[in-house]
Amino acid sequence: MDPTAFICSSVDGQLGCCHLPVVVNGSPWTWACRSLSPRFQSPWVHTWLWNCGSRGNCLAFGGATRLFHRGCPIFHSRLAETPDCRWKASEDKVKRLVTEIGREVQQLSMAGCYWLSGSTVEHVARCRGLVKVNLSGCHLTSLRLSKVLSALQRLRSLAIDVSPGFDASQLSGECKATLSRVRELKQTLYTPSYGVVPCCTSLEKLLLYFEILDRTREGAVLSGQLMVGQSNVPRYQHLRVFYARLAPGYINQEVVRLYLAVLSDRTPENLHAFLISVPGSFAESGATKNLLESMARNVALDALQLPKSWLNGSALLQHMKFSSPFYFSFSRCALSGGHLIRRVIDGGRDLRSLAGLNLSGCAHCLAPDSLLRKAEDDIDSGILETLVAACGNLRHLNLSAAHHHSPEGPGRHLCQLLARLCHLRSLSLPVCAVADSAPRADRAPVQPATHAVPRGFGKKVRIGVPSGPDPFSGQAGPLPSSVFWSLLKSVPFLDRLELIGSNFSSAMPRNEPAIRNSLPPCGRAQSVGDSEVAAIGQLAFLRHLTLAQLPSILTGSGLVSIGLQCQQLQSLSLAHLGTMGKVAYMSALSDMLKHCRRLKDLRLEQPYFSANAQFFQALSQCSALQRLCLVSRSGTLQPEAVLAFMARCLHVVVCHLFTGESLSTCRSLQQSLLRSLSLQQQTAWLSIP
Repeated sequence: MDPTAFICSSVDGQLGCCHLPVVVNGSPWTWACRSLSPRFQSPWVHTWLWNCGSRGNCLAFGGATRLFHRGCPIFHSRLAETPDCRWKASEDKVKRLVTEIGREVQQLSMAGCYWLSGSTVEHVARCRGLVKVNLSGCHLTSLRLSKVLSALQRLRSLAIDVSPGFDASQLSGECKATLSRVRELKQTLYTPSYGVVPCCTSLEKLLLYFEILDRTREGAVLSGQLMVGQSNVPRYQHLRVFYARLAPGYINQEVVRLYLAVLSDRTPENLHAFLISVPGSFAESGATKNLLESMARNVALDALQLPKSWLNGSALLQHMKFSSPFYFSFSRCALSGGHLIRRVIDGGRDLRSLAGLNLSGCAHCLAPDSLLRKAEDDIDSGILETLVAACGNLRHLNLSAAHHHSPEGPGRHLCQLLARLCHLRSLSLPVCAVADSAPRADRAPVQPATHAVPRGFGKKVRIGVPSGPDPFSGQAGPLPSSVFWSLLKSVPFLDRLELIGSNFSSAMPRNEPAIRNSLPPCGRAQSVGDSEVAAIGQLAFLRHLTLAQLPSILTGSGLVSIGLQCQQLQSLSLAHLGTMGKVAYMSALSDMLKHCRRLKDLRLEQPYFSANAQFFQALSQCSALQRLCLVSRSGTLQPEAVLAFMARCLHVVVCHLFTGESLSTCRSLQQSLLRSLSLQQQTAWLSIP
């Protein structure tokens, strides 16, 4: 699970920032918008790994959090008044602020400020009292980085990017002296390199993000071997936290093996968190086997996440020692309910310290050991009950990407057992798990499609619309008798919820190959519709919501209830709602958006979606919106409506539109948007005092 993403996010509603503000039918590999499919990641874990222990005055140009020194009225009055100053920090303003108040700042975040030149970023050197600085996404050469770090003798926490051309031999002695005192390092790699890790001899917390492409833009194949001057060996003797997240590609796997090889030689005695997030398969090597065996003998962990191939078929969990476990991720592992009880819970031991558990894709984790069991069979309520009793303080739980069907009987439903976890803050469930055990008599089930519909952006396929009950018959109101309604009532402080079809896969995943054929929804998911969605409206503190592959959505009236009652909602992801081939919830979605005043991120993945003037007019009322992503095979859009929307919503910094429009239409719209945004940017910068 990615500490930057989510335990509770097999489908991530948050949209990441991209280097270009507008993409219309572009390549899926050029956008940084997170998709509806990585099932192995978590944002709260990253917050714990990176931000714990932060203290002092903070100045943020590129971050969402802003702490102001009380003696800094200049910064507070001139910059903090804007809704999102991050995108309005001009070169001159940053230089002036750093010059005027730099001595008072102890923490500085310029993450994502890609528009600032290297000479401007170099002014960070004036903040000589800095203890923590985040320069991720900033343009810095090796020489400029050396100059900045040479002046920051009190620095203890650093975040940087390592781009092609980085040369550690260009770092000065003063820079290396500063790095030798750094205890926390977050390093994003865009080229094979150790970066500054070998210089950080006091390192206690290391977060690595591997984003190395297998090929150059010209098509040349890259090598995973370290470049000249980059082969100094890291030192991990003081390391307490090791985290690595890999983007797809064999080079990323080759480079991370070099980092792990050093760990295998001598495992740090104080290591208490070891997490590796890998998309797809990652073969275990001799060095990794030695590392895991050494960890089992010498350390007691608080957090663990490993590639599924390292856990499947091994007895590693049986020998691993845990002190006060905080986070476990067994995403996609072949972990049965019996193994979960014996090896993780150890027969029912007290795991009250456990805050996060990711069982995404573990199809048999709630079932007894049985070779004859099918994925669609009922779960063993006793296993889930043991899990809930042992982990009573769970705050983040992910059970998505599997069929968890509850058996008949009072008190045995999955929702009824999870309702005991009153501390939950994020929850991810398969749609079929929230269905009542018996089919509801008040709803005629929608017949599933008999064949898979091709993904991608090809020829339209006409799908018949089954008959159903009257969409205006009042069934959208939450039913207090439903187990899902009772579950949500028991966890009123939930701020992240995901309901994702067990067979759902995104047409444009962020960290996985695109799957062009989808499986039909689970049969039990047919009984989950508008009334269950309306029940979500009772979550007054909900900030992140994902709904994917709910075939029985008829009118979408439940969305209106969410818009009216969930006033804290900030990110929303909707995918494949209702019957394939018909978007029946457009009117309800438009009504919902009118009430989402705090919505920042919206992602829609729906075939045949018509992004017309009505949709963009409703979306324009989301005054806080920053990121929009629309993925629609055979969908349409109105260029004039897009231009009007972008002109009204000045805080939008990411606009991704993947539809069935012609290439000429998309290019014309993209050029019009870029010209418009360029003029707006020039006007905004001229108006800044």
